[in-house]
Parts: sequence; C-alpha cells; structure tokens
Amino acid sequence: MVKNSYRILSINPGSTSTKIGLFDNDECVFKVNIEHSIDDLKPFKEISDQREFRLEMVLKVLKENQIDIASIDAFSGRGGSLECCEGGTYLINDLMYDDAKSMRIVKHPSALGIVIAKELGDKYGKPSFCVNPPDVDEFNIEARITGIPDIYRESRIHALNQKEIAIRYAKKIKKKYTDLNLIICHAGGGISIAAHNHGKMIDCNDIVNGDGPMAPNRSGFVPAKPLINLCFSGKYSENEIKALINKNGGIMAHLGTSDIKEVDQMIENGNKKAQIIYDAMIYQIAKQIGAMYAALKGNCSAIILTGGIANDPYYIKKLNKYIRKIAKVVVMPGEFELEALASGSIRVLKNEEEAKKYIGKPVFKGL
Repeated sequence: MVKNSYRILSINPGSTSTKIGLFDNDECVFKVNIEHSIDDLKPFKEISDQREFRLEMVLKVLKENQIDIASIDAFSGRGGSLECCEGGTYLINDLMYDDAKSMRIVKHPSALGIVIAKELGDKYGKPSFCVNPPDVDEFNIEARITGIPDIYRESRIHALNQKEIAIRYAKKIKKKYTDLNLIICHAGGGISIAAHNHGKMIDCNDIVNGDGPMAPNRSGFVPAKPLINLCFSGKYSENEIKALINKNGGIMAHLGTSDIKEVDQMIENGNKKAQIIYDAMIYQIAKQIGAMYAALKGNCSAIILTGGIANDPYYIKKLNKYIRKIAKVVVMPGEFELEALASGSIRVLKNEEEAKKYIGKPVFKGL
C-alpha cells in the first residue's frame, strides 16, 4: 500500500567524510557531514575495509540525534564501482552489493554507500536503493568512438546531481524531464557538461580521464603528443602523471590552489596570471557547452549552471557572455546529492517510477 509520506536516510561517503541526510518526503529533517581525519582512516589498508567504521559513525550520529532507525522507510546509498548502467533508481540487489563491496571496478569510498544502505535495510527489514550512480552511461554510439580503435570514450559524470537538477528544473517549469533537451554544467572540483536529450545523457566530457575543460583540480583535455612526451621524460612517475590529470592539475597546477574564492581574491588583488587562468577555464567551459549544443543538433531548451562554482558572480558573468545566445541560461547553484538520493527512492516507493534491476553487465562492450 502506497503511503503519503516516507522517511529516507541518504548516505553519501566521500574521501574524507560521510554525508548523511534524513528526509520526510522532500523535507530535510537534518543533514550531517561526518568528517574523517587522516588518523581515523590510517588503520585501513583498503578503502573497502572502512565499511564497519563508517557504518558505526552513521549509527552513532543517528543515536545522538535521537532518530529511531525503525522509523526509516528506506535507505539510499551513493554508489559506485558498478558496471556501467542506465540512469534511474535501483533496488540494491546482491549483485550490486557484491560489486560495490569488492570495489573490483573502481576503488572509491562512494561505493560504500551501497554497502551501508543494504546492510541497514537488511537488518531492519526495509528496502535499500541506489539512485543514478556515477556509473550511469547513456551515451549515443557516436559519442563513444575515438580515432584509436582500442579506445572508447566513457561516461564519467556527476550523474546524481545532473539528473536531479534536470528533474527540478522540469518541475519548476511544469514539464517532464523526458520532454526537454538541456545542457547542464556542473562546476565544482571537477566539471561535467552533459547533453540531456529527453531524459538521457547522450554525451558529456569524461571528468576522470582528462576530457573537456580544465577544472579547479583536473587538467581537462591536453594535446596528446606533448602529454606522451611528458610521460617518457623521466620527470614524472605514472602515478604523478595520473594525479596531474584528475587530482593536482588545472587551476591547482597553475596557481597552487583549487579554491575559487582564493582565485577571486587573487584577481581582486591585481594578480593578472590568476585572471588569465580563470578566464581560460571559463572559455573552455563555454566551448564544451557549444559542443553539447551540437550534440543536441541545436535543439536546446535551456543551459543550466550548477555546482559550487555557480555561486561565483565572476564566473557566471564571464560565462554568460559566451553562451547567452545559445539558449536560455538558468543558474541553480550548489549540489543536491543527498536530496537526489531521497527523491529517487520516494518516486519508486510512491509508484511514480519503476525501480531498475542491476544485472552487472555493461551497457556497451565495444564494437
């Protein structure tokens, strides 16, 4: 029997924190960012070994806030380390749990969201869900092909927030997400810019493998031959090169910080290099938005700017000068990952959306 109200616990593990949120339908009861120090995580050899520690921290916070776990209708975990799959809300099954727990595909703490959610759900006899995990892949076949037959482009994107923003915008204008064509730019530590075609993310830059615009701590696209020369120069180890691409590159490499507020202050203090670097990043973002406009064949309802950097007036003003003639520009700053985990689960519980089944097989295996 469908109820009018559901209580959901959202669980979003990150590298040095575990964010949790308790929601009664769309209303947030409370949010907590449980921080984990280097000393806290040092005893664990593998990321997967942190499972019990993080679970205990979640239970401790719930107890401190006098939350009766039996009152929770479902648990929703961030997810990751899955075979690429379609977007949507998944009921966590044993196969999804095993893939996330083993981290055989990608070693990242976000996968523990699935593990913790299912263990809590099983213990208390409640369903557990995963909503639009990082492994969502809805690319058109044309978007996958490169000039080297052994290399295909992959969908690595802020899928959870991208989809949530699209759904929120559609609701705001009283339409369905599946009726719209949108370009969504999520700008934070990484920057993902996706073409949403009637509910599918048909193309996007790869935020892990060095595609698209540079970001606060990621290199973005760089010319292949100079990068190959750098790899064989003897100046860098393999891990150091990889770190330049998705950890220490971008604005961090140029200016020694990935904090946009600090960059703004540098510019305000007359630092010309800081302005050039920041402007270059904005220029590259604009070019990627243009590429997604082409992917949508010029049919775009709106360009939505989201993520933490969308709070920066300098960024919005500069970027708008490049893209304002493409389509309507909408600013929806911040991220809504905990909210997205809850809302996806509620849609399934209210029979507004059908839960998907994880089958552990990639949606694309090559030509």
